[in-house]
Formats: sequence, structure tokens, C-alpha cells
Amino acid sequence: MKLLSLLSKACLAFLALLSASAAAPPNIVFIMTDQHSADALSCRMGDRYLKTPALDRLAARGTFFSRAYTPNPLCMPARNSIFTGRYPHETGVTDNTKTTLNARDFVTMGTYFLQAGYQTAYFGKWHLAYNEGATKTHGFETLETGHIDAENAALATKFLGGKHNKPFLLVVSFLNPHNVCELARDQSLNNGPIGKPPSAEKLPPAPANLAPPQNEPDTMARIRAGYHANPAFPVGNFSPERWQALRWGYYRLIEKVDAEIGKVLDALKAAGLEENTLIVFTADHGECAGAHGFNQKTVFYEESARVPFIVSAPGQRVGRVSEKFTNTGTDILPTMLDFASLAKPAKLSGASLRSLALGQPVAPWRDDVVVQNNMSQTFAVDGNVPTTEGRMLRTDRYKYCVYVHGQNRESLVDLEKDPGEMTNLARDPAHRDTLLAMRERLRKWGAANGDSLVVEMLADDVKPREFAVVKTPKNAARSEGLAKQKKAKDHE
Repeated sequence: MKLLSLLSKACLAFLALLSASAAAPPNIVFIMTDQHSADALSCRMGDRYLKTPALDRLAARGTFFSRAYTPNPLCMPARNSIFTGRYPHETGVTDNTKTTLNARDFVTMGTYFLQAGYQTAYFGKWHLAYNEGATKTHGFETLETGHIDAENAALATKFLGGKHNKPFLLVVSFLNPHNVCELARDQSLNNGPIGKPPSAEKLPPAPANLAPPQNEPDTMARIRAGYHANPAFPVGNFSPERWQALRWGYYRLIEKVDAEIGKVLDALKAAGLEENTLIVFTADHGECAGAHGFNQKTVFYEESARVPFIVSAPGQRVGRVSEKFTNTGTDILPTMLDFASLAKPAKLSGASLRSLALGQPVAPWRDDVVVQNNMSQTFAVDGNVPTTEGRMLRTDRYKYCVYVHGQNRESLVDLEKDPGEMTNLARDPAHRDTLLAMRERLRKWGAANGDSLVVEMLADDVKPREFAVVKTPKNAARSEGLAKQKKAKDHE
């Protein structure tokens, strides 16, 4: 009897193993917002000024990565990195300049899953460097761009309610809260109005780090000066109260897109697909919303570079928070491939977050993260545009930034004591050893990842270099046109 019992248990165990191995690959829903700061969710900042029930619900059943950073705080570099799993310095897409990538050299997320037998669909903002009209370049059998957020949610809902004879990868790429750019310029919002700000006592507070940092690198001072000098971008004259009103509007835009995300999550549940679907949510980059006198992005300040990132595994019902460093540009694709039991290509340097998302032990994890930027999107009235590139290295305690141009090209911030990044310690003799250690850490990262710009920036003990200023008539014309629009609106 005892032998039969043991044989029976062994058979059951074998059948369970066989069943697990034959289980259908998970569906994947990848949701993106645009210009969404990491903590701008009510589950992170409280619900006094912002309510995001859909994303709160997702965080409550998934893993929120609180130290997730964009590969580059700008739309095209970030998105092309996320969808290829490659750093911006590898793709060569470092700003929003229109370009086309070789689909053989830079295989996209859609292509990987299409070749693995997945049904692939993409609805929403594109900004990828591939021919939208050719599935063979990007891998999405169904692709619809150019819609407003409500229409994208409707398309995704319809897709989820259809028949699925095989697993699917669904990408829903929302625009908001990107409308904060138009909001700052008093322009119309293409995703619909948000109403008028309430009385002053009901507005959220202005950011505590509204002022520029002490000892700020002249690189950043020049970028800010060029930005603020342009009358088409009036934030240089914003009072603290005006920043409060902008932040109120920013939160309303987040609530608008949260409602559309909720429709997608509801449709997934209604279709009975929730239990076998991996849901990944992130944003391409953040939004300063007044931090250090900036709105928009491209800079390395936390509000711009750190993004919300949630991974909800199939059937997961318990929420958790991970403080492990993640780079959304290199880690999202390996994570999706891992959940689908697909091998990670050798060219992808990122790591799968599957074990972290499942709350399982992991081997020693990275203790830093690197972000890249190319600040060439600042417009000056006369067409002279200060431009430079940089690298940011974040460790548990410190953030180090270095730029190609400037007299004082480095910044070092103690995030433990100075989370608002208000004091640059790079020239403080008391922090010289830390500065040199961060330089060396970045140098090793650059060598390991083939980033030649790191070598260039750190050469010659980071000596001063003349700031690059380029003449761009196109940008000058745009600046002049926007200035005229604002002037006309002011006289209405």
C-alpha cells in the first residue's frame, strides 16, 4: 500500500509538472503614459491632490519599482530604447530628430513576439524610428496611431473583447499627461479640457525645490536661461502660484489618462483574460512641473528622469514595492521575454525582473543605474540654441552627472540628505573622494557598455570646455511662431 501511495504521488507530481510545462504562454498588455513622474500616483503621494484608482489597483496587485529610471528623459530616445532593449547610445536615437532604424540590427518588441507566435497589436502614440506602414519593420500586425487617448482605450477594449486563438502582445500608448506642455503655454489640449483651477487654498503646493540648485553646473544654468528667455515658453516668469496652478492641471491630466487605463483593465477582466496576462505599466519619462524652475523633461533631475513602473505577473494578487535599480529601456523587454519563456538575445544587456516581480530571491543585483540625455530641444528666440549631452549615474546615496560642455561640467548630490537636489557638491573638497569614485564607476560602466561619450566626457580630469551653441533656423522659426501665438492670445 505504501509503495502504491508513493507511486501515486509521483504520478501526480509528474502530471502537474507536465501540465505546467504545457501551460499556454501568458498574454502581455504593455501600457505607457507620456511625461508621467514616478510618484504622481495617489498610491504614492496620497489622494489629497491626485486620485488614480486604476493605477492604484494595478500597484495593489503588482510590483512597483520605486527606483525605475528612463534610459533618456525624452520621448523618442526613451521609446526606441524600451522597444528594442538597447541603450540610446546604441540605437543612435538621442533626441527627437526624425530617423529610421535598421529593423535587422534593432529588432523591436513586436517582432520578437510575432516571431514567437504571438498576435501583436499597438494602439496610440508611436514616436518609434520605424516605418509605420510595414509590419516587417516593427512586428505589429495591428497598428493604429494618431488617436486621442479615449479612442486608444476604445480600440484596446475592442481588441481584448475579440477572439484570441493564440497569446497576444497588446501595447496601449497613451499621450497624457503630455498635455502639460500645452497647458504651460495656454494652448488647447487635444485630449480635452480640464476646467479652471480652483481657489488658491485648494491648489497643491509649489515644489519645495522650485529654485535652481546651489553651485549648479553652468551647463544647466545655460540650458535654463535659453529656455526661459523664449517668450513662447513663459515659465521663466511663473510665480509660485502659477506653478501651483500648473501642478493642479498636471494632476488632472494624470487623472484623465488613469480613467482610460481603467477601461483597459476592466476590459481585460471582463474578457476573462486577467489570470493569464502579464501587465506592464510605465512612462517614457517624467515631468519637472516646476522643479528647479523647469517644466517638461530632458534634464536629469529626479522629477524628469525617474518614472512609474509596475509589473503585475499573471495571477498576482499581492502588491509589493521593490527598491532595486531598474532601467526601463533595457529591462522591460528581457522581462517580457522571460515571462513568455523566450530566450534573451545576446545583444540585450538588460536584466529580467521576473523574479523580483514574483517576490523571489535574486542573485546580486546592480547597485547603480545610468541615464543619458541630449539637451537639444531648448529653443532660443534668436535661433541660438545651447546644446549639450550628458550622463547620469545614480547609486543608493549619490547622483553624479557630467556634461560634454561647460566650465563646471559636473554635479554631485547626496540624495540621502538632499532629496530635492538643491546643492551641488562636485566642487566641495570634502566630497572629492566620492566624486572621483563616481567618475570611476561611470567610466567602468561606459567601457562595459561601449559608450564612447563617457570616455570623452571624463577625459583630462573633466576640464572646462566651451559651451556649444548652434544656429537652427527651424527652431528659431518655431519659437517666433509660438511667441506670436502667445502674444495674440494675451490680447484676446
